[in-house]
Amino acid sequence: MLIGIPSLLGPELLAILRAMGHGDEIALVDGNYPAENQAARLVRADGHDLIPMLDAVLSILPVDETVPEALFRASVKGDPSLADPVHHEIEAICARRAPRRRVVALAGADFYARVKSAFAIVATSEPRLYANIIIRKGVIHPPETRKP
Repeated sequence: MLIGIPSLLGPELLAILRAMGHGDEIALVDGNYPAENQAARLVRADGHDLIPMLDAVLSILPVDETVPEALFRASVKGDPSLADPVHHEIEAICARRAPRRRVVALAGADFYARVKSAFAIVATSEPRLYANIIIRKGVIHPPETRKP
């Protein structure tokens, strides 16, 4: 155990989050997602749902501020205009942890392609469909350049 690090984040995931560079992306996916055959690096988060895992990751991972869009979610039946309740939960966590960053819904094929090129995939046991998100890593600014 570590002070200030959520217990959901095991050593393998912490190492991956630390190894990621600015602009690298990580996907957190539901239990139905074909993560095994799409991941360059796969972290199993069996027994954990997406929302607590997302909250834990965003508690320590900076979201990219240098691009217009850095948070992407899956869409219901591939249609970005549709949202399930889990998408509203994803958006609420992101609004709290990454204020001023909106979550962009991607069409099915676009989402799958982006996940496939991600630095890593975290496979949760989330049972709800379309409960998938991609996060683009940002930077931690030196203390002297941080805005108050």
